[in-house]
Amino acid sequence: MKNLIEVYKGWLVFLIFLIPQLGYSQSTPSFNDAEIASIAVTANDIDIKYGELAIIKSKNESIKNFAQTMINDHNAVIKQAVDLVTKLKVTPQDNDLSKQLNKGAEETRLMLSKKKGDDFNKAYINNEVDYHQAVIDAVRDVLIPQSKNEELKALLEAVLPALETHLEHAKMVQKEIGG
Repeated sequence: MKNLIEVYKGWLVFLIFLIPQLGYSQSTPSFNDAEIASIAVTANDIDIKYGELAIIKSKNESIKNFAQTMINDHNAVIKQAVDLVTKLKVTPQDNDLSKQLNKGAEETRLMLSKKKGDDFNKAYINNEVDYHQAVIDAVRDVLIPQSKNEELKALLEAVLPALETHLEHAKMVQKEIGG
């Protein structure tokens, strides 16, 4: 049970922080496009770091292949985001959510780094399932609706199907390894 709590700890922080933005409170903070860009880059960078850790720690080919896909795909999204913000002359702006994402991710990476073998594989892929679901929900329910710039909104909309594919891939690997 303790391991399960550790895996979800980072994403609980993310979801708890996101709840007010989904309209469940009277004070719904909003994000400007520079903050949305920061959140998007941060979310992609986090998954790249998880993937890099999995490449180093896992001996399971399904995990390693999934992790490499995450590294490749999320690097491509970051490049698209950087190209867009450069074109728009927008500097991504750190905000409370991007800072909380990084803090939660660091705690999750620390927890993952302490695990070995099958325990690592299960914790990694379970985290990936939860992570992708949380990111999909945030992109669909918060970031896209709050984006003012049509090109930024279009980029987020274009990335959503890839995130959904990642989620399904993660669930497939999770089922394969008994996560």
